[in-house]
Amino acid sequence: MLKKLLIGSLGVLVVIAVIVLYRAAMFTPPEQAKVETVAHAVDAQAVATRLAQAIQFATISQQPPAPTDPAPFDAFIAWLEKTYPAVHEKLTRERLGGQTLLYKWAGKDANAKPILLTAHYDVVPVIPGTEKEWKHSPFGGVIADGHVWGRGTLDDKGAVVTILEAVTALLAQGYQPQRTIYLSFGHDEEIGGDKGAAAVAAQLKARNVRFAWSLDEGSAVLDGIVPGVPRPIASISLAEKGYVTLVLTARAKGGHSSMPPRETAVGTLAEAIVKLQHAPMPGGLDGITGQVFDSLAPHMSFDKRALFANRWLFGFAIEQVLAKSPTTDAMLRTTTAPTMLSGSVKENVLPIEATAAVNFRVHPRDTPDSVVAHVKKVIADERVTVAALRADPASRVASMDSAGYRAIATAARQAFGDIAVAPGLTLAGTDSKHYGTVSDDAYRFNPMKITPPDLTGIHGTNERVSLENLVRATRFYMELIKGGASR
Repeated sequence: MLKKLLIGSLGVLVVIAVIVLYRAAMFTPPEQAKVETVAHAVDAQAVATRLAQAIQFATISQQPPAPTDPAPFDAFIAWLEKTYPAVHEKLTRERLGGQTLLYKWAGKDANAKPILLTAHYDVVPVIPGTEKEWKHSPFGGVIADGHVWGRGTLDDKGAVVTILEAVTALLAQGYQPQRTIYLSFGHDEEIGGDKGAAAVAAQLKARNVRFAWSLDEGSAVLDGIVPGVPRPIASISLAEKGYVTLVLTARAKGGHSSMPPRETAVGTLAEAIVKLQHAPMPGGLDGITGQVFDSLAPHMSFDKRALFANRWLFGFAIEQVLAKSPTTDAMLRTTTAPTMLSGSVKENVLPIEATAAVNFRVHPRDTPDSVVAHVKKVIADERVTVAALRADPASRVASMDSAGYRAIATAARQAFGDIAVAPGLTLAGTDSKHYGTVSDDAYRFNPMKITPPDLTGIHGTNERVSLENLVRATRFYMELIKGGASR
């Protein structure tokens, strides 16, 4: 009997092994239609010079309630008019929400749904005290070592400039799109876009304008960034996470620090924070997360393909491994990040009230309400109150089967050559949370090849973009406009 059981068990294992290996062998990238790399003549030095000039306008969005100086924004808008005269002659332009710009390029077919290309020209401040760590002045607009250096080169003036370069080049060819194209350049994306992009979306909605699709920043051509994927991959984000900040408040009697109780308001608050960090929101490889990894995994080595091709068997183990890295863990779940603390006004005074701000980036499977419910359940302490400071839900998930997705994917391959294409999920926020309300599908992709060293410059030190990226981005937008506007 035992021998039969052993033989039977061995047989089952052999069958499972065959299934695992077969599924891994079949789990390969889908065959892509052949696409020729384009080689439009683009003067790299000229584009770099114009971007360098744009960087010199310190269009900094200060964190409220600190005031933002409007003068650099107005100067930048005037510079755009002077630098891109053909765009301002052929396209209509209006200012909405203060200093956000909306351009309209009328198409031949007024009945076809328009498309929307967006970017933003405001930037985050340079971290005080780090100015000397920059190789070149963050607002100097220096061109050196094959790059343009400065705050906003990647996030996101590089996109503003290359969109306008592409439109200028097409206008010079006498091109007119089949369907109408809108361009929107936000002035307050770095602080939520609540005035700029929100005003654009509201105005378009009032005019009954509905886009077939829109494209904003979000992801990029990732080179050496996705673990296990050696090939550059154009990650076209189908959605972005929501944004919720909760304020936790613990209260106590206060008093002199020489006679503290067993637990102070600070201690109660600290315990609540520790509970939250030890009990993250549930994650998983379902929904858009599954779409992302199922598209990335075929480009991995055979052993990793075997795991992802058989998630029915290895799903739990995969999730455990992915959860160990902050980057991949953020793809799995709504993240929890305590960010700000406040307590006593003096070191020897027990606080009557201690507060903490905890920031959550909400996965599309969750909602702001489910985040609040999770937090209250985990803390389970009546002494700690929970209040929402800001609550924005995750975006809708765009389609991978639309003409818009195909146009973006094709233009990326035309501009960057032999690269892979896969859907993505934007972990941070973009203006698309506003534009998506007037688009059938909202995509997020910045046509720049990004390597690990480039990531530290975004919102950090020594932000830069290569001249090669500027050329390819200009070609990308030219092809996207021609391909997307004719569909």
